[in-house]
Amino acid sequence: MKKDGDSPARVRFAPSPTGHLHLGGLRTALFDWLWARKTGGQFILRIEDTDRRRFDPESMDSLIRGLRWLGLDWDEGPDIGGPFAPYVQSQRQEIYQEKAQELIDRGHAYRCFCTPERLASLRDEQRRAGRRTGYDRHCRTLSDAERSQREAEGISSVIRFAVPLDGVTVYHDLVRGDIQVENRHLQDEILLKADGLPTYHLAAMVDDNLMKITHVLRGEEWLATAPIHKLIVDAFGWEMPVLVHLPVILDPSGKGKMSKRKKLVAGKEFLALVHEFQDAGYLPDAMFNFLTNVGWNFDPEEEVFSREEAIERFCLDEINPSAAALPYEKLDWLNGLYIRGLTPAALKVALVPYLSRQLGLSEAELQKDRKLDVLIPVIQERLKRLDEGADWVDWAYLTSDEIAYSDPKLLIGRKMDAAQSIAMLRAGAALLEEVELFDADAIQEAFRERASELGVKAGNLFGPIRGAISGKKVSPPLFESMVALGRHETLQRIGRATAYLEGLTIEESV
Repeated sequence: MKKDGDSPARVRFAPSPTGHLHLGGLRTALFDWLWARKTGGQFILRIEDTDRRRFDPESMDSLIRGLRWLGLDWDEGPDIGGPFAPYVQSQRQEIYQEKAQELIDRGHAYRCFCTPERLASLRDEQRRAGRRTGYDRHCRTLSDAERSQREAEGISSVIRFAVPLDGVTVYHDLVRGDIQVENRHLQDEILLKADGLPTYHLAAMVDDNLMKITHVLRGEEWLATAPIHKLIVDAFGWEMPVLVHLPVILDPSGKGKMSKRKKLVAGKEFLALVHEFQDAGYLPDAMFNFLTNVGWNFDPEEEVFSREEAIERFCLDEINPSAAALPYEKLDWLNGLYIRGLTPAALKVALVPYLSRQLGLSEAELQKDRKLDVLIPVIQERLKRLDEGADWVDWAYLTSDEIAYSDPKLLIGRKMDAAQSIAMLRAGAALLEEVELFDADAIQEAFRERASELGVKAGNLFGPIRGAISGKKVSPPLFESMVALGRHETLQRIGRATAYLEGLTIEESV
């Protein structure tokens, strides 16, 4: 099996469908994909679903959606097949049973008939004695007659790997070098469970060999299992794939491993699952750019790069083995950059699903809505995430009667009182009645001229009207907002705001 960096690599992303895809898993898949594309090899999707107790059918959809969202296409997999199908481990049960028996025949494995009750009692005894817990190899020394008797009695069994009792096992990690472990510290791990399904230790090693995997990229937490896997591969007489254990991703504080759930750090909520990042409105290109630089670095001088550039430069032996905190602020910055790189039409397409959910309007209705065509270009510079769009445009989808002026100060100009602000609102309404071309530039020019005629600063005229039409402290630019609403609705809102302020002044005078 060739492992030369210049040879086409065969890599696999092998998730277990027991929950939603985590950002760390997506990073592993991304690095797999980059290496396959860099070497002209194959990226394989394999589903390791032999843990039937924790199996969650919904997580399969989540895994597939997450990979496709990031643009990671696979060359072989459960949905497209391939020369080594099936690519779902629960459909390969007979293969693992055959290989487990082969290890027994070679003297590298044995049947264990210990009951769960005996194993629990053993652990309790070891804890009380202050010893390390683990299997005591009770069934490893059973005679053939004792094994036959237990089988005849119908006692269920598992198959365990017979770890060498002395010596050392040395395995190589591409980014960490040679690692040596004394065999006396290793356990006789279960290879085949009583239900006939394999554990990861057997299934992954068998499939990696049969599917001709050249490189195995996985999280650093799997380092402890590497000696067992090396021994299993050696027991079959196979060649070990190149191991690449990726560094742990820490939370933004840098003090703890990234959780599989949302986490509060310094009072701020941080996401962990891929679908949460999708729901929050991160663009796949921004996430691709961001994740590529977590554990590997494209170039210290270049923060933004294309997929093609990443493929060209990516190299496994440049992966940094040190854990690193996840720089969420950089992700937000990148996402804003990619949002600004979209055309207004493309941004509208991206925003509509979020606005539909947040505003309760149909996507078809929003796609045809002209207000968005006016507002999107002027809010584009302000967005870091797509889920922020509703905060900038929600006011435009209310009727004039629904605008709530919760704070009268929204309608009162700087260094002005209510009466002066009412005068500005009336002046603005009169001007909007007169202006012929209802265009942002034309309206702005007319308003500036009128402010000059009235002997007031332009901001004194703009401010009360801005609050009148949006009911918010922060809103898109005033004149584009007027155009988005249209002349009639703009006048309706100014009239309502004027009446509101007049009502307040009457109350104050009583």
